[in-house]
Amino acid sequence: MDREKMESVIEGILFTMGDSVEPGRIAKALEIEKAEVIECLDSMMAKYEEDDRGIRLIKLDDSYQMCTAPDIYEYLIKIAKQPKKYALTDVLLETLSIIAYKQPVTKSEIDKIRGVSSGHSVNKLVEYNLVAEIGRLDAPGRPMLFGTTEEFLRSFGVSSLEELPQLNPVQLEEFRQEAEAEAKEVSVNV
Repeated sequence: MDREKMESVIEGILFTMGDSVEPGRIAKALEIEKAEVIECLDSMMAKYEEDDRGIRLIKLDDSYQMCTAPDIYEYLIKIAKQPKKYALTDVLLETLSIIAYKQPVTKSEIDKIRGVSSGHSVNKLVEYNLVAEIGRLDAPGRPMLFGTTEEFLRSFGVSSLEELPQLNPVQLEEFRQEAEAEAKEVSVNV
């Protein structure tokens, strides 16, 4: 293995592992001598420093670790403080709208309306802080009840649930009939 390829592989190993790695482990993976790995690591350390790269290699006891260059910490802090953006897919929007209009609602009720399991969608909405557990249903198994959060209201620019668009009763009836027809189709095909 040539030196450039060796550096590339070592860099990938250190990046992926995240923690410090002993040169002996790297040597076993590359099937080369430990001394050759140490020489390569020391060369990489000097090169990162000399090229003023955003990453560095540091030596911790008998291990090496990839880390961020100290002079860019201020930028890392700035980016870490930026609000995280999340994407609401059609599935998440559908699940969120069911929760918003039917709350408090259980996962099984959401599943029944959607016709598929909604566990992942509900968990994602909880992770995004748009939905939260708001209690437990007084029924066997005491299933969780879900409802929207203040973050939901902020995200959608409403101050209360009453400001959500009203569902058209005629359209609602059409949706109900379509859902019943689809359910009958599925039961006939099974």
